[in-house]
Amino acid sequence: MQVSVNQCADRAHDILRSEHHPLDIFFEPKTVAVIGATERLNSVGRTILWNLIRHPFGGTVFPVNPKHHNVLGIKAYPTIGSIPETVDLAIIVTPAQTVPNIVRECVDANVKAAIILSAGFKEIGADGIALEQQVLAEAKRGQLRIIGPNCLGVMNPQGGFNATFASTIARPGNIGFISQSGALCTAILDWSFRENVGFSKFISIGSMADVGWGDLIYYLGDDPYTKSIVLYMESVGDVRSFLSAAREVALTKPIIVIKAGRTQAAAQAAASHTGALVGSDAVFDAALRRCGVLRVNSIAELFDITEVLAKQPRPKGKRLTIITNAGGPGVLATDALISDGGQLAELSEETIAALNQVLPAHWSHSNPIDILGDATPDRYAQAIEIAAQDPNSDGLLVILTPQAMTHPTQTAQRLQKYANLGKPILASWMGDTEVEAGAELLNQASIPTFPFPDTAARMFNYLWRYSQNLRSIYETPVLSSENNHAPHRSTVQSILHEALDQGRTLLTEIESKSLLAAYDIPIVPTQEALSEDQAVNIADEIGYPVVLKLLSKTITHKTDVGGVQLNIRNADAVRTAYRTIQQSVTQKVGDTAFNGVTVQPMLNQKGYELIIGSSYDPLFGPVLAFGAGGQWVEVFQDVAIALPPVTTTLAKRLMERTKIYHALQGVRGEQPVDCAALEQLIVRFSQLVVEQPQIKEIEINPLLAHGNTLTALDGRVVLHDRTIAPATIAKPAIRPYPTQYCSTWQLQDKTTVTIRPIRPEDEPLLIQFHKTLSEQSVYLRYFHLIKLNQRIAHERLLRLCCIDYDREMALVADYQNPATGEREMLGIGRLSKQHGVNEAEFSLLVSDRYQHQGLGSEILRRLIEIGKAEGLDWIRATILSENRDMQHVCDKLGFQLRRTADPSVIDAEIALRS
Repeated sequence: MQVSVNQCADRAHDILRSEHHPLDIFFEPKTVAVIGATERLNSVGRTILWNLIRHPFGGTVFPVNPKHHNVLGIKAYPTIGSIPETVDLAIIVTPAQTVPNIVRECVDANVKAAIILSAGFKEIGADGIALEQQVLAEAKRGQLRIIGPNCLGVMNPQGGFNATFASTIARPGNIGFISQSGALCTAILDWSFRENVGFSKFISIGSMADVGWGDLIYYLGDDPYTKSIVLYMESVGDVRSFLSAAREVALTKPIIVIKAGRTQAAAQAAASHTGALVGSDAVFDAALRRCGVLRVNSIAELFDITEVLAKQPRPKGKRLTIITNAGGPGVLATDALISDGGQLAELSEETIAALNQVLPAHWSHSNPIDILGDATPDRYAQAIEIAAQDPNSDGLLVILTPQAMTHPTQTAQRLQKYANLGKPILASWMGDTEVEAGAELLNQASIPTFPFPDTAARMFNYLWRYSQNLRSIYETPVLSSENNHAPHRSTVQSILHEALDQGRTLLTEIESKSLLAAYDIPIVPTQEALSEDQAVNIADEIGYPVVLKLLSKTITHKTDVGGVQLNIRNADAVRTAYRTIQQSVTQKVGDTAFNGVTVQPMLNQKGYELIIGSSYDPLFGPVLAFGAGGQWVEVFQDVAIALPPVTTTLAKRLMERTKIYHALQGVRGEQPVDCAALEQLIVRFSQLVVEQPQIKEIEINPLLAHGNTLTALDGRVVLHDRTIAPATIAKPAIRPYPTQYCSTWQLQDKTTVTIRPIRPEDEPLLIQFHKTLSEQSVYLRYFHLIKLNQRIAHERLLRLCCIDYDREMALVADYQNPATGEREMLGIGRLSKQHGVNEAEFSLLVSDRYQHQGLGSEILRRLIEIGKAEGLDWIRATILSENRDMQHVCDKLGFQLRRTADPSVIDAEIALRS
């Protein structure tokens, strides 16, 4: 008999859908108290109360005001504790200094949710921060969740619930909208009525004292009424929560964000508005690339792209085919496309030949396809039919300008049948009243239509960029600790501790290079010399020519103080160079900065000088940079950034975003650089960065790349000051591979296996694993039989292997045959955190050949320990009643088993905190 199983993932998802989400209480309350309700005209307290009672939502409203017996004809209560019913949701509109005591009263009255509209908290500075901490301390006593403070409130248009002080409720629709700016909410609301845009939820999040982006993205991800999620953001808040939620939800629902703070002045304004750090804008873009979120530049684009994503599929690439009846608009569209990274599709010979058969002789014979000003509806249809079949094209843009010979409405009617080409099709019907009917027909047929072609081209650029971002979701970071190049971590720790013990935060060049070498990053051999004679002896030993550089424990950039002498060819020149560096440094910064020199061979400088570095962002933690290096790095600024850790694929994409990358392919007769080796080096560098949190800044500049050779010529490392508490240093925004959960274990037959978290490259092993499973094992795990080809489908296995370690932990038992070196997966257990609650569900599956050897019990035992280490409260599972083996394992490990209303299943749960 087998010892696998737990619930089918699909069935579990259905169960979750049917249960109430913990945040439902904000949007579907049965009882609401308005604390601070009043009859004073134009007041927030009056507006909120009026909005709640004039839009029936199926619940009861209780005004709370100690000075009035009734408000707007409704009986009022002096405190929330005096209300005769249990209140689901409290809406607080009183001055900030009164809020901590009111929240205390809410907790005492067993209220589970509050919306705090009041301003005057962390956005005003230290006093406001202290006040907010008092509020959170009181809320924590009763696990009361809070939206706000300093917000407009929330709307649930589907249920008629308007807990805001906006003038009216939004139209029902399928867009979930979340904004940090209450004023922007009211402007968007007003705009939405004119544009006939509807919302599933409309949320003003304020300064996010408690409920944040991650909570609400998960909530809208589970909400069946929400088809896409739109965010207006000023600050990120909990970075890992946001990225984890966005990464998961973006796979099923588009997430589009507009974030204030692109410029320095705007960033400062946003910070003062929200009372929070906003982070570097470029770093924020890098984070969005890693979690599949699309960023736009304007409010109009925010809703335009939302409409496009709802109507058309995402393109596979960035190549657009433009069909137009006028040259000028085609050129405008081309400029907009290419200036933002898109490409014109190159028409295949077959496409050109086919178009020659149906178009006039003077058509453009290239892309844009100019079908001339007298184009008929039939000519448009024929051109689209042919162009859509070209494999070199990822999407189509059809442009019509109203000329005397054109028929905008009839052309639109002919185009309606092309709405589902399998690739996106957009249109631009240029003009006003003459094209209005045609544009409406196209929009109704799900072909997004814009008045200007450059706008449509920008929408296509957003589409392919969104596709690219989604592909990045599967590039989960993997550290190379199990590879042949395992880092010498003890060496690194010794270097770092010695420097910090000496009160230094700057490592010397020798120390920096030793640290790089510990992670198998090639360095140029370097020795330190504390005198002229020692420098000469070292130079004689390694051979001429050599390089002398300043050895200093305080100087960061050696060239700025005359601290580098190149191409030294004899002993006398070494002595001269030594004295030159010493004199220059002494004159510019004082003799205490001169601690000697380093001596290294002068390498052939043929090749490319690159820079690889990492700096610290107070929100996102370490950030990688790659680009053109050397002394002109700050002048050319050809650098791209990414969040560590990275895989080789992500390293390649990082490189591709620089101009120097094209040169690395080999130009003007130069030998191409081994980019695969460079990708591996960047992966190891990113591993160093995430594994050594004491490092604040680290830089290799230059990294000399020539053919198959990569060499770090110089290194610079700055540490966090020892006085800074480790807990205050931001962790990597993307959680790296959790090596702490890797260890070996023996089966009952003494076979040694490795139990470790799953990795993206485990997909081939997972395919072979599924081939070993019997129908019985499959049935007990998934509650029904699933065909092998469905279980090993590439997209499905990608989701199982490429996981977010903050949200999920999957342990695999891995065996390597000592004779053949081949690896085999014997079992897999998974712990999946649930949305809105601090608990997880587990699943377990063991290959039939390895059942009844204690492996299932060991994997589940480790999952329980991981749950404890991750701070979970509960682990739960649903098990088929006939699966006695799994019930026995759960019982043995301390789970409580109980029958359910469905006799075919049994629930298992274990509390992880006493």
